[in-house]
Amino acid sequence: MVFEKSLDQREESRNFFKSLFTIVGPIALQNLISAAVGSADVIMLGKVGQDAIAAVNLASNIQFILFLFFIGLSSGVVMLAAQYWGKKDTHSIETIFGIGCKISAAIGLVFALLAFFVPGLLMKIFTDELTLISIGSEYLRFVSVGFFILAFSQIYQAVLKSIERVRTVTVITTAALLLNIGLNAVFIYGLFGMPKLGVRGVALATTISRVIELLVCVFVCARVREIHFGLETLFRKNAVLLRDFVHYSLPAIGNEAVWGAGWATYAVIMGHLGSDLVAANSVVNVVRNLASVLCFGMAYGGAIVLGKQMGANQMELVSRNASRLVKSTILAGAAGAVALGLCRPLIFRIADLNEQARFYLTPLLYINCLSLFGAAINTVLICGVFRAGGDAKWGFVLDAIAMWAVSVPLGFFCAFVLHLPPLVVYLILYVDEWEKMIFNVIHYKRGKWMKNITRDFES
Repeated sequence: MVFEKSLDQREESRNFFKSLFTIVGPIALQNLISAAVGSADVIMLGKVGQDAIAAVNLASNIQFILFLFFIGLSSGVVMLAAQYWGKKDTHSIETIFGIGCKISAAIGLVFALLAFFVPGLLMKIFTDELTLISIGSEYLRFVSVGFFILAFSQIYQAVLKSIERVRTVTVITTAALLLNIGLNAVFIYGLFGMPKLGVRGVALATTISRVIELLVCVFVCARVREIHFGLETLFRKNAVLLRDFVHYSLPAIGNEAVWGAGWATYAVIMGHLGSDLVAANSVVNVVRNLASVLCFGMAYGGAIVLGKQMGANQMELVSRNASRLVKSTILAGAAGAVALGLCRPLIFRIADLNEQARFYLTPLLYINCLSLFGAAINTVLICGVFRAGGDAKWGFVLDAIAMWAVSVPLGFFCAFVLHLPPLVVYLILYVDEWEKMIFNVIHYKRGKWMKNITRDFES
């Protein structure tokens, strides 16, 4: 009996990891290509100048905050849609798609209007250097249209992921990102007779690729047989699902907003510590993003697999698979941190920085190694395991306390009252992942996150 049970568990484990990596592989590839685009931006802008790198990095914080709103909304879509997919209720998934699109479009429109009409005001949040404000404002105005376009493509892709069409999403986003890189080269360097547009070229390339990405999403979704993505689904009403969507997505949005605003505030602090630190951090972020793709892919892939199993009421299986997911992510996080540390020779070749910025590169890299390992564990628990069962409130509360009651006030105090060296302030800001890890593990052990959140509707 013990031998048979051991065989069953091995088979169960193989099935889980097969399902997980069928989803994680494409997500990790998508994240890798996305990180590669960011790397290409930094490398190409490095030929324009250090100020261009720093300005676009600071301006991208607005885009980063917008992405976090979309990630929160997408998490709400995935939380509900993945469980209804496990329940085989496609009508409810269509309704969730319509709800998500309407809310996402409203948020995207607000950000687009702000970026187009008052980009300078947005840039002043992050820096007081006039050169960076001017360059960053130009970037934001050109990229603003893409903010609204992105609102729809993100929800399309979230639903496709929920019904296990992750490879389709990866093909779409990979094609769009590769197009982005190609257009960056054309517009930055003036290839094929085009004028050299510099920072404006990066923004224009991003906007064009997002328009094409949305058009491809619409075309592909029209050919999906299980789910109907027509105009009728955008305006379909279901008060119960709307309440559920708001109930589960608002904490996710709040979590992403709190976390993203915290990181944006870190950028504010660093921006006022000098452009050298900002430029060095931009370069280090290039390799950090590349090193973290597998860890974060496991978190978001795990949410889909576990969510589907919860929707099918397989709770004992969920408990065992969640444990497998967490253990494997710990190993992936450690591997990512080591890989990041080994990239030290590479970071000095990514961009042409001045002597002070180059001095910052090595310590920033090793601080990010520690931060990446903690982030991998926290992300798989908050965004993967907990959200699979609809528990987004925990991450919202924890990040609000850890970042806004501890890290942000401490960072401001150390930077502007104690006037500590920039590297010390940076270290203080980036150890926040380790503060949260203990509480996340305790919450995971309690198991209160494991819930079936679907409802029974009359057909």
